[in-house]
Amino acid sequence: MLKREAHAIWSGTGKEGKGVLTTQSGTLKDTPYSFHTRFEDGKGTNPEELIAAAHAGCFDMALSFMLTGAGFPPQELNTKATVIMEQEGVHWTVTEIKLALVGKVSNISNDKFQELAKQAKEGCPISKLFKAKITLDAKLA
Repeated sequence: MLKREAHAIWSGTGKEGKGVLTTQSGTLKDTPYSFHTRFEDGKGTNPEELIAAAHAGCFDMALSFMLTGAGFPPQELNTKATVIMEQEGVHWTVTEIKLALVGKVSNISNDKFQELAKQAKEGCPISKLFKAKITLDAKLA
């Protein structure tokens, strides 16, 4: 079993408040996020951007393993993940994630490439996350 962690600290209201994100690896350390980084063009990151990065990275790795296992090691897989959010009343929801892949893979037919790409999309752990059970342990300090 693997466990990876990230920590978020938020101070203030939803619109005027600010937060920081820190990851276990230290790649993000007190990285700012806020209403402005999420819904405007403020400096910092946001949850949807992080989901997009995680999904693109996970998908590329899954496909690389599948292609290599099938005898077609890739030279390069370049995936853009776009997280689409729409407002539903006063709430926002992620309605779609678009993966756009350009692959450099020698000696593979388009049909085989499409087949393996579809399997990687369905099988990568981040794709499966969106169907996962989510638990919550909430406490007041």
